[in-house]
Amino acid sequence: MSCILNIETSTDVCSVSVGRDGDCIFNQEDHSGPNHAVKLGVFVDEALAYIDEQGIQLDAVAVSCGPGSYTGLRIGVSMAKGVCFGRSAKLIAIPTLQLLCVPVLLKEQMEEENALLVPMLDARRMEVYAQVNDRALKEIRPIQADIVDADTYKEYLERGPVYFFGNGAAKCMESINHPNARLIKDVEPLAKYMLPLAEKAMAEQRFEDVAYFVPFYLKDFVAKMPKKLL
Repeated sequence: MSCILNIETSTDVCSVSVGRDGDCIFNQEDHSGPNHAVKLGVFVDEALAYIDEQGIQLDAVAVSCGPGSYTGLRIGVSMAKGVCFGRSAKLIAIPTLQLLCVPVLLKEQMEEENALLVPMLDARRMEVYAQVNDRALKEIRPIQADIVDADTYKEYLERGPVYFFGNGAAKCMESINHPNARLIKDVEPLAKYMLPLAEKAMAEQRFEDVAYFVPFYLKDFVAKMPKKLL
């Protein structure tokens, strides 16, 4: 039996949850962001206070590890490490695109057994961070930064139905334009969906080195000079 604090900051949404023995016992979300620098500390303090009030020992901290917002991931991982050091807890990394698949699978929005899942995170313009998985979350194609056109996922679309979702999916559907392409709207990576993946990692003892772990940014951060106002 385990108690896991879950932190998700890969997009504009900031969310924190606590899972214990398969149940979500605490959940906070802010969808007005990006406000991670303001909201995350408050949510984590509330979660830890709740854990302490219940007399529960924190076993691990799970954090969404990317790809996603460079700043968001950095804030989330830094907070997760701080809690791990302070509470002597294990650190678990949850791939963000895999996390995106969880609400789709939980809500059973796919009817076809041979359907493929393509979670997408917006990487600006017509570029997305995307991965191709089957319904068992087995990786069919690894994570890439895709510039989407009609041929990007053609080999998978020719096999059967492919479901696209995440904050990068809607903008790509016109370019994909294939009868086997399906769009699922309003799917977000949230901390409350991290529980099954975090518990699986806990059972398999898949922990990260708290001192040396870094998020999976996929692309290097590039700083730009601000535009002149005058």
